[in-house]
Amino acid sequence: MGRNKFIFAALFSTFCTGAFAQDISGTWKNIDDKTGASKALIEIRKEANGTYTGKIIKVTPRPGYTPKEVCIDCPAPYTNKPILGMDVLKGLTFVQNDEYTGGKIIDPLTGKIYSMKAKLSASGKRLTMRGYVGISALGRSQTWIRD
Repeated sequence: MGRNKFIFAALFSTFCTGAFAQDISGTWKNIDDKTGASKALIEIRKEANGTYTGKIIKVTPRPGYTPKEVCIDCPAPYTNKPILGMDVLKGLTFVQNDEYTGGKIIDPLTGKIYSMKAKLSASGKRLTMRGYVGISALGRSQTWIRD
């Protein structure tokens, strides 16, 4: 009898954790951490394997800035590919408590690829993305806003 209660409690807690986790799928405004202006719209989708992928669906025009059309300094398979429609975020996985980790993100303006993690706000409207090389302390954060 005690074993059944333990199994029930374990299953219940597993289902509750998954039920309250907010999904990050949808459209997000990528906000420049230096200017506060929107740089692009990113569509995040959940893949069949449970990871998240993000694609640029719109490059936001800004005064005094002509956006690049192709990823010139990017490594293969991104080299000379159009930035619009590019999957810039790959492999992000839900961990717990609206935290995600294990992803990679490319900056199509510099061609650099970073490890990343993310945290969804309690309201589900802000996603704080942390890109880094090596350890998280050696990185920078950006906040994306749900569109």
